[in-house]
Amino acid sequence: MHPLREAQLSLQTRRHFLSSVGQFSLGAIALHALKAEGAPTSNDNPLAPRQPHFKAKAKRVIYLHMSGGPPNLDIFDYKPELVKRNAENCPDSFLKGRTFAFTTGVPKLMGSPRTFKQYGKGGLWMSDAVPNFQKVADEMTLLKAMHTDQFNHAPAELLLFTGHARQGRPSMGSWATYGLGTENQDLPGFVTMISNGVQPSGGQGCWGSGFIPSVFQGVQCRSKGDPVLFANDPPGMTRDLRRATLDALKDLNQRQQDELGHAETVTRIAQYELAFRMQTSVPEVMDISKESPASLEAYGAKPGESSFANNCLLARRLVEKGVRFVHLFDWGWDFHGTGPKEDIRDGLTAKMAATDKPVAALINDLKQRGLLDDTLIVWGGEFGRTPFREGRTAASQVLGRDHFPDCFTIMMAGGGVKGGFQFGETDEMGFAGVKDKVHVHDLQATIMHLLGFDHERLTYRFQGRDYRLTDVHGKVVKEILA
Repeated sequence: MHPLREAQLSLQTRRHFLSSVGQFSLGAIALHALKAEGAPTSNDNPLAPRQPHFKAKAKRVIYLHMSGGPPNLDIFDYKPELVKRNAENCPDSFLKGRTFAFTTGVPKLMGSPRTFKQYGKGGLWMSDAVPNFQKVADEMTLLKAMHTDQFNHAPAELLLFTGHARQGRPSMGSWATYGLGTENQDLPGFVTMISNGVQPSGGQGCWGSGFIPSVFQGVQCRSKGDPVLFANDPPGMTRDLRRATLDALKDLNQRQQDELGHAETVTRIAQYELAFRMQTSVPEVMDISKESPASLEAYGAKPGESSFANNCLLARRLVEKGVRFVHLFDWGWDFHGTGPKEDIRDGLTAKMAATDKPVAALINDLKQRGLLDDTLIVWGGEFGRTPFREGRTAASQVLGRDHFPDCFTIMMAGGGVKGGFQFGETDEMGFAGVKDKVHVHDLQATIMHLLGFDHERLTYRFQGRDYRLTDVHGKVVKEILA
């Protein structure tokens, strides 16, 4: 039998079966299930604004991910005892039964060569590597006993952003957009940007939608060149012709949706329409040349370039226009010490010089515009770095640290968290959390809570199971809430 004819008969057989078993048919049950779990149906706009479970403290999120794992012991987590014991053999009790990414044998302890002081009313410890963070200390909450389950980059990033260490789950931004929709129908609800052309190790799964409709995935924008690839009309395609083409496609897709009722067809219609509107809205919002010279200087931004500074400024412009979730990725934080750029002295100074100024400017800019109170900013990596020298570079003049999942620091600001506050403690040498530990699932639960969601109730049914961002884990860190 011809494959097409076989498929047609198969569809007719299913439709006949589903329509012939009464008002409690499988089709009716499936439709009810879709509505119950909040999935878009044929009459829904999947990106329409929706209310969360309860009143939210944050309306939007800007997540600044330092891909590679910043050296927390050289930025936020001051350990004078580790400095005192610098170059000693690492105690066996810290190594027994442990596996590290690139270190074997008995490594040497390494105290930070950075200078630390306390800043702000809360007395937050910060090093000389972050002079601009120091100026906004009163806006920050530091989660100083973060921990994760993974010590390699890709699985650690996927766990942080999707709740699972393997590809295929919806990302945090996708969950937020799935739950909230978008405030501006001319822009995506979820935008992601990469500052130096290098994708995170977790790849596009860090902003993908997994098994929920793809309209909720992150739209990757660029600060240099065309803001969105392939958004422009090809030569010879006028605006009116594009509109007529999309109208014809919409009619065809709507016929398929009426016939089959597949949620992804609604997504396809919505994506075509959004792309059409984005052709005029995105270039306008992504044009930072319209910013004042003072604003450009504050961020260190330069129109026409691709940089983290430009992306921070763009993040402010996007959330100001109603984008729900903006995710910025900046690669280059893998401080193993294999080269000068990975040295925790000059290398870290140079890396922070390009990043802590725009982050501080973003915090100040949002505050001046009255947006910081309901915009949550998150800064950090996927894990921390070891309190000892990385094994491969132990004899080098360049100082580096290995991957370390047991301790790292996440910074949060605005959006309903306390200012000038630190939560959690690690031991005297930075090997383990000893008070108020926070797992990455707890961080996810807290971000969802600030957006107005009970993370256990924001679910999507897939293959017979209700999935959520936090998997079967996670608790809200209520102590940091303002």
